[in-house]
Amino acid sequence: MAHELEMVNGVAQMAYVGDVPWHGLGTQLEEGVTPKEMMKAAGVDWRVQELESFVEFDGNKVPTGQKALVRETDGRVLTQVGKNWHPVQNEEAFEFFSEFTERGQMQMHTAGSLKNGEIVWALAKVDDEFELFNGDRVESYMLFSNPHQYGKTIDIRFTPIRVVCNNTLTLSLQQQGQAAVRVNHRSQFDADSVKEMMGIAHFKMNQYKEMAAFLGAKRASNEKLKEYFGELMGMSNKNEKELSRTAQRTMDVLHTQPGAQFAEGSWWSAFNAVTYMTDHELGRSADTRMQSAWYGANRNLKTKALELALVMAA
Repeated sequence: MAHELEMVNGVAQMAYVGDVPWHGLGTQLEEGVTPKEMMKAAGVDWRVQELESFVEFDGNKVPTGQKALVRETDGRVLTQVGKNWHPVQNEEAFEFFSEFTERGQMQMHTAGSLKNGEIVWALAKVDDEFELFNGDRVESYMLFSNPHQYGKTIDIRFTPIRVVCNNTLTLSLQQQGQAAVRVNHRSQFDADSVKEMMGIAHFKMNQYKEMAAFLGAKRASNEKLKEYFGELMGMSNKNEKELSRTAQRTMDVLHTQPGAQFAEGSWWSAFNAVTYMTDHELGRSADTRMQSAWYGANRNLKTKALELALVMAA
């Protein structure tokens, strides 16, 4: 079975705090771990070097004008980069959380490595949450992604997680546009400037609460639900009036998904049926689902599902 999560000697390069996360992977740690302890337990306490890149020609080494980003622990070439590339070491990424964890504003939750070290991430729980519909609780998290890939930027996203089913969503931290807080590798990483932008996270949580309350107050007819799931998951190739298998399965879990009792029959329930499918059923394995939910096609699908639900509920 293919793995997106990096495996070293059969051990997943990931650690988590508290209950087993929705993807069921990693090494369990006690609450209150420091970012540095989380980084080490997740197996991402390594550094990268920029080394001159060469090609062999006529018995000589010819410089390519590029550099190879090489992992110090095993010499693995993670990517080829230009001269103006500024790698961010994993310790810098994890240090970003130290001020928040020391103040009690965040707690480290999960961390790990995807695609053999090309993406390193850390997820921290923020001291912010809300509850609606007599028991449906949503917690706030911050996802910090540090890619060791050319063309990829440091990406920091607000990530609400619905507790009853561990459904995730990653949303922009910026007021305008779809981009999250991002830092280009062509400039030096300045944690302080990013932290200033993080002040909007609390506002985003309140905004998401308003969206959830609105969706939970709007009923969704079967006809509209079919249109909704068909738009997101596709229609049957054999009969354009029938839902695809995935879309039909999503409609089926409306009443069986964890948390189905909260705002049952509403657009909130419909939206969460989509996030449940992406996080728990679609994909070949738990780690491929995780990669797609946070970085791949399913991340975009969940954002589209929220936006479409808001439009159709209006």
